[in-house]
Amino acid sequence: MSDDDQQEYEEYEEESVEAPAEELDEESTTSSWDMPTEDALGYDNFDFAEAYSDDPSPDEKMLPENSAPSAIKCAFLGLGGGGGKMAKAFLDLGFHKTLLINTTEKDQPPGIDPENFLLIPGADGVGKDIQLGKQVLGDNSALVEDALRTRIGKVDWLFVLVGGGGGTGSASYELHKCLTRYLSSIEATGRVIYIISKPSAQELLNPTIKANSNKALQDVKKEPHIVIDNEKQLHLLRGKVGMLNMYPAANLNFAKLFAQILKLATEASPIQAFDSKDLEKCLYAPGRILLGSTVVRNPRISDLGATVLQGCLNSSPCSKPSRHPKMGVLLLVTTPEMANDPIISNQLEAAFSYVGGRAETLFSGVYIKEPLPGLVAMTLLGGM
Repeated sequence: MSDDDQQEYEEYEEESVEAPAEELDEESTTSSWDMPTEDALGYDNFDFAEAYSDDPSPDEKMLPENSAPSAIKCAFLGLGGGGGKMAKAFLDLGFHKTLLINTTEKDQPPGIDPENFLLIPGADGVGKDIQLGKQVLGDNSALVEDALRTRIGKVDWLFVLVGGGGGTGSASYELHKCLTRYLSSIEATGRVIYIISKPSAQELLNPTIKANSNKALQDVKKEPHIVIDNEKQLHLLRGKVGMLNMYPAANLNFAKLFAQILKLATEASPIQAFDSKDLEKCLYAPGRILLGSTVVRNPRISDLGATVLQGCLNSSPCSKPSRHPKMGVLLLVTTPEMANDPIISNQLEAAFSYVGGRAETLFSGVYIKEPLPGLVAMTLLGGM
């Protein structure tokens, strides 16, 4: 080492020597572990508590909670023109967690708030082309899933309403993975249930409509689903409403029937109750579901069981059962006078036995209300 290098090294060593502790001032003792002041940070030290609060800030896009009473936490998705019109009937009843999804705005039912409508880009309708419908829905499945998160939020059951003859509605099963993934991500206890309207006999004369309807039904056959028979609905309503109000009346009547079952499952009964777990078990069974209702003006008749079942099947907007149902539900609504009548009480027990013998598992409920036009009966058959 040269003399110059030796001199630079000695000077460096002198500068590196630590000063005596008694000579250190307060500022020089700051440890690297000391927290900065709140002024330096610019926020409160406990700001993380707000991030983990169980009182989250409201999302401006989130739809309000359903005001219609229901034993299950559910949402309704209307796909396509026909599905959107069915969904509006549920929206009008107070099921605010309802979203209409379509590839065009032109057949959107009137009176729908923008928050309840999602336009799928990429096509101004699909012209009853089910393949194009599947492509458009598949390409935009992330958009649909995002809308479910930001607008629907936490629900357990998704009811997907579609018209079976169109291109968008008939292609709805393309979103099945997206919908089930969404339910899984929010730890939902239910599943996706499809409600499909089958075109009328005259509409099915068109080969494209018939092919679309058959494809839609084939896609969902292993899932819980309800098939609304438009031909049967037209027959039930013909002579009661005009052509302009035929389908709106049919949609509203079906929505009211379904809503009444969801509501009764929330209510207590002094005799026998049908609760939310009973309802969920019936809805969870794969296969077709049938809903029906009837009014028996004179419940003192001897064959009340047969009258109730056949009345529910005949007046149901759904096609009659094609196989033995796994699940059966019979809900009876009576007046106090009927419930206190021993003859009627015996007939009610017989009615449960009659319907229960036609399903592997029967769930039942008896409710007291007034006034009533007679004995009101509602049935749900599932797993067909």
